[in-house]
Amino acid sequence: MAAGEEQSREYLERHGLPALLQRLAALLLYHRPERPRQFLLRALEAERAGRRGEAALPCLLDEADLEAMFRMMDAAGRGFVTATQCRAALKTLGLSPAALPVGDEEEVTLATFQEEVKKMLLEGWTV
Repeated sequence: MAAGEEQSREYLERHGLPALLQRLAALLLYHRPERPRQFLLRALEAERAGRRGEAALPCLLDEADLEAMFRMMDAAGRGFVTATQCRAALKTLGLSPAALPVGDEEEVTLATFQEEVKKMLLEGWTV
């Protein structure tokens, strides 16, 4: 790999730009606004306000979405899913399954699932 290419990659990673661009693209494709440039500017402004604690950070999934995902995993209605199921869901969402602070044999409740996923999604904005 050329030195210039390596420096470019390091620059992008150091500033968290690949992850930021991925999140912005996901928001754009999810909402499909008529005016994408204005939408992206508003999303970046919302991200800045969220970092300052003035507003919520942009997020594709709300609590209802996470609850629906949990209910699909908990088809038997037991009120919990396994850590393995939870890690698979995190992987599907593009989140790190390793970041789940739950042992392999532990049960994960809806509240824990929502809390952990929201935390991971919001941490993505603070990279």
